[in-house]
Amino acid sequence: MEELLSEKLRPNKLEDIIGQEHLIAKGKVIYNLVKNKKLFSMILYGHPGVGKTSIAFAIVKDLDMRYRFLNAVVNNKKDFDVVIEEAKMYGEMILIVDEIHRLNKDKQDILLPYLETGLITLIGMTTANPYHAINPAIRSRCQMFELKDLETSDIKKGIIRAVNSNYLEGIKIDDDTISFIAEISGSDLRYAYNLLEIAYYYNEDKTVNIDVIKGVNKRRNNFHDKNGDGYYNVISAFQKSIRGSDVHASLHYLARLIDAEDIDIIIRRLSVIVYEDIGLANPNMGPRVEAAINAALRLGLPEAKIPLSEIVIELALSPKSNSAVTAIDKALNDVRTIDIGDVPSHLRNPSPDYKYPHNYKNDYVRQQYLPDKLVGREYYKPKDNRNEKILKDIMNKLKEL
Repeated sequence: MEELLSEKLRPNKLEDIIGQEHLIAKGKVIYNLVKNKKLFSMILYGHPGVGKTSIAFAIVKDLDMRYRFLNAVVNNKKDFDVVIEEAKMYGEMILIVDEIHRLNKDKQDILLPYLETGLITLIGMTTANPYHAINPAIRSRCQMFELKDLETSDIKKGIIRAVNSNYLEGIKIDDDTISFIAEISGSDLRYAYNLLEIAYYYNEDKTVNIDVIKGVNKRRNNFHDKNGDGYYNVISAFQKSIRGSDVHASLHYLARLIDAEDIDIIIRRLSVIVYEDIGLANPNMGPRVEAAINAALRLGLPEAKIPLSEIVIELALSPKSNSAVTAIDKALNDVRTIDIGDVPSHLRNPSPDYKYPHNYKNDYVRQQYLPDKLVGREYYKPKDNRNEKILKDIMNKLKEL
């Protein structure tokens, strides 16, 4: 089977890599390692299509060193054993491992001693954050290099290189189409190459225009790694935008999560937001969020976007208060850090000294509820919003009573 265009165009040397100048430009770390003919184990991490595999192969080809390529998921323990035996035979080996974050314990245990002695030099590649996803024993033996997302100009440069290559003979394409492909490819150069190649074979006359691209795929390529930092950054930005009352940003991040089709995380996050950030400033929002969640679950995507959008707009524009969160955190801190004493004897069950409030005027009678050691402690401090002003007035009246 013929190689894909993305494989045919894979660079053979560092100077042909597109982007990642912070690592491979003259005077930068990987450039200097190759220049000085010295290599250390490393982990290359970043989004798909930004050049991890290309850099790994360019390094070994520039150094003209013996290497093997394995996948942490596809290749089994025996495959790793074979590489180690080959390394022993030749005295050294570079092992390139894709999806290094999926390397199980058996394979890790095989590699560790040989990474320690330098018999194996590892180049691992992953889309996950290695500080979270990779075993600390492996991580401690490797340098971490983060690859940045490619700019649209980088993607255009790659497409132009493909168009001018010998692999798309007779292609007819204009600048607007090249720009369109670059724009919808996100930061993924491999995606751009694949889209271009499919479009190239779309018509017999090899004409590639915007209409042809839209016929193949007009949707922008977005990366949704639900185990990656970028995804959790979106979730964080979603809550912070609602908390900050920016309705437009709130809807933007909601759209990202809807595009990722993760209705579960939206629902969980809304359930947190309504009590953590809206709280006592607008307690009616709790039941409203619950109703919107139920409607979204009944409808499913794509229609679920409608009740979710409405409730996010309401939450973003609602008055805010975290007084309930602050109150319980203060109470928990006391419970966990100081001597809080026993429950007062008249509150224990049963107790003849307990005064039943409903037997008194206004259903209230003054008696001690906090333990002796916490008398006078105050946890809840109302904020200056309409609803909590009412609660503050009630508290003051109770003090007067």
